[in-house]
Amino acid sequence: IKNNLLIFLREKHVDKIEKGKLCRYPLGMTGGQIQDEDISASSQWSELDLDNGDGDGAWCPDIMSGPDGLKEYLQVDLRSLHFITLVGTQGRHADGMGNEFAQRYRIKYSRDGSNWVGWQDRKGRQVIEGNKNAYDVVLKDLEPPIIARFVRFMPVTDHSMIVCMRVELYGCEWLDGLISYSIPDGHQMIYRGLDVYFNDSVNDGASAERLTKGLGQLTDGTWGLDDFLHSHIYGMWPGYDYVGWNNKSLPKGYAEMIFEFDHVRNFTSMKVHCNNMFSRGVRMFRQATCYFRSGSDWEADPVTFRPTVDRVSQGARFITVSLGDRTASAIKCRFHFSDLWMLFSEVAFQSGKMGSESSQTRTPHKHTASYNQVSTLLLGDDPTHKVDESNTRILIGCLVAIIAILMTIIVIILWRQVWQKMLEKVRRDESGSTSNSTYERIFPLCSDYQEPSRLIRKLPDTSCRALATSVSDGAPHYAEADIISLQESSDSSTYSIAAVNMNLFAGTDSSMREFPREKLTFKEKLGEGQFGEVHLCEAEGMQDFLDEDLSLEGNRDSPLLVAVKTLREDANKNARNDFLKEIRIMSRLRDPNIVHLLAVCVDTDPLCMITEYMENGDLNQFLCNEKLYIVLMTCYLFLCGLFSYSKLIGMAVQISSGMKYLSSLNFVHRDLATRNCLVGKNYTIKIADFGMSRNLYRGDYYRIQGRAVLPIRWMSWESILLGKFTMASDVWAFGVTLWEIVTLCKKQPYSQLSDEQVIENTGEFFRDQGKQVYLPKPLCCPDSVYNDLMLSCWRRNAKQRPSFQEIHTQLTESLA
Repeated sequence: IKNNLLIFLREKHVDKIEKGKLCRYPLGMTGGQIQDEDISASSQWSELDLDNGDGDGAWCPDIMSGPDGLKEYLQVDLRSLHFITLVGTQGRHADGMGNEFAQRYRIKYSRDGSNWVGWQDRKGRQVIEGNKNAYDVVLKDLEPPIIARFVRFMPVTDHSMIVCMRVELYGCEWLDGLISYSIPDGHQMIYRGLDVYFNDSVNDGASAERLTKGLGQLTDGTWGLDDFLHSHIYGMWPGYDYVGWNNKSLPKGYAEMIFEFDHVRNFTSMKVHCNNMFSRGVRMFRQATCYFRSGSDWEADPVTFRPTVDRVSQGARFITVSLGDRTASAIKCRFHFSDLWMLFSEVAFQSGKMGSESSQTRTPHKHTASYNQVSTLLLGDDPTHKVDESNTRILIGCLVAIIAILMTIIVIILWRQVWQKMLEKVRRDESGSTSNSTYERIFPLCSDYQEPSRLIRKLPDTSCRALATSVSDGAPHYAEADIISLQESSDSSTYSIAAVNMNLFAGTDSSMREFPREKLTFKEKLGEGQFGEVHLCEAEGMQDFLDEDLSLEGNRDSPLLVAVKTLREDANKNARNDFLKEIRIMSRLRDPNIVHLLAVCVDTDPLCMITEYMENGDLNQFLCNEKLYIVLMTCYLFLCGLFSYSKLIGMAVQISSGMKYLSSLNFVHRDLATRNCLVGKNYTIKIADFGMSRNLYRGDYYRIQGRAVLPIRWMSWESILLGKFTMASDVWAFGVTLWEIVTLCKKQPYSQLSDEQVIENTGEFFRDQGKQVYLPKPLCCPDSVYNDLMLSCWRRNAKQRPSFQEIHTQLTESLA
């Protein structure tokens, strides 16, 4: 029950967008979910979990006398297949008495316990750099991630020192059930003298004319770009993201793929990510014919699917192939060519185990209890319970009542314990204790980074994407600049790999033009972060530089005011990759109420991205500076009409329009507030992402142990307690932003509460006993805005909150 409650408190489910970024939960070495009988080694071990307090327990193989350290290993059995994205190691320090650690190590893994594969990174390197001292936990991203049940850690040493290791694995359970696929080996394209390789370079199976008995790039959780010549992964060769085939090399006119699963499943659909750059002879498949096998023979009647032909958009996209609820343990699909080339980067299946009521697909993590089971424990109500109409119903009723009373007592006791511990950890000061929660999530920082183990905390961590995600002391933040596609699912029993319709990016070009940096004139430093700075600059000749779709209002003879994000020259490779990825994402956002990325300076260091900066600054300061004017006009409003008040609502309409656009792409902003909205001429509003990097707004963010800085006064209760960010949590933040606008930013939200009290108030939302505190109704705010809109944005049940489409419609109608 305790574990079930923790599961519920952490989060219900998170839909998969990029699995490597979301699937980063400790699998149980630290929390004890991995039992001693699941751990074996070539020599003795004890207490292997990271930072167990005194740091004394560890696995210390006898490699000093052995001829080859690679023969020594520590093996972990996860009991089922897992998608593993991250590993952590630490030495034995024994509170200063020990100094043994592994400087380097390798990893081997197996899905069945007999066939072992040595992990290697995308460039073929097998040795992982480990610890430099016995104290710090060193976390290493596995790129590519591995799908395995058994994992072995194998120290690499020159026998000059004693080695001790303490380990943790991070990831989530592999719910696809896919254990291997068989596909034709990828082909080579020569495009304008350039060699483009479409081989499955990370496949861990056997290779001949076909790749068999393995998994690889089609299941690594990432997908290719629109332009197959470029890659998500820095430094990789052209075509790396895709596995592809030439029609001339497969004379039957199709590529046949066979997918093997762990047991018989009921298949709903298959999602295939395809390239469609037909200007280079690449199109998505013309037809998919899928055969099914539950025993030894393939069934005679296949399922045939023909996608809609797209002769307009060259954007890569996911195609959903309906599998008609067929049952099988293996699927053979023949994908027919519609052009010279066919390129795939990801394949995922939506299925349910036979006898299971809920469908499954690849999700970032899975725990043993379902959400409905946990809800039953908490609410004392089982919706599937049927009243026994027999003569024994009285006896059964008495037994059920007794059990319910006992369960209620247990739940109340555990509730109080878990809740008190949670609040204590949230409220702890800078010298507080660490968290050993099983459901602590390690977010992607850098693929090669190191940090003291005592700084690993329970509350949601941050990514190191944008330079604007940190204040000057270097503590990571939840990044409003991380406008990333995230985890929205309308059906709690069904989870889809393709939460983002890639057609939404059709026709956009992720590359940006290089702007001459000598034409940028520094005006003011807006803020600074761990990896760079944000400057206000004047850009000479920018108007003539821009394409028509990015042209801006203003005098072409005058310099244009722009915001310039710069990346420090000493930033590591992963920070550079994240910076370039943000450029690709922002370059594709095209909406009148979203700040545009205008140009870049990436030919030399420091890397820069140049965005719009509105002449009237951010909305928070604009409303503060214009208070007297707007207050006078607002008073006039209620005497003479709706003129001035309509301007305030008009601002909210524009913000809701911009958020409607982001939500249509399944993008989550995570830090919507007036400080992150810019004001231009005629009250034009555009959503931006500069707020957190500015010292002016440091008071709006709450620091968690020097690690995470959270805008808790704008965050929904599930974002604070569960680390869950969705479009519904953005709706909550919009309600707070609307409250700011109507109050003219006179006060900080919940100004009467301390930060700790704000967090405690989220607990009242969770308990839902009517004790939660809402932001008060602003003076002169109509009921239709406060009761019908703001309060609806703050509903406890995220599914009951309005969508941004509904918000935009309601606000627009209020102006009519």
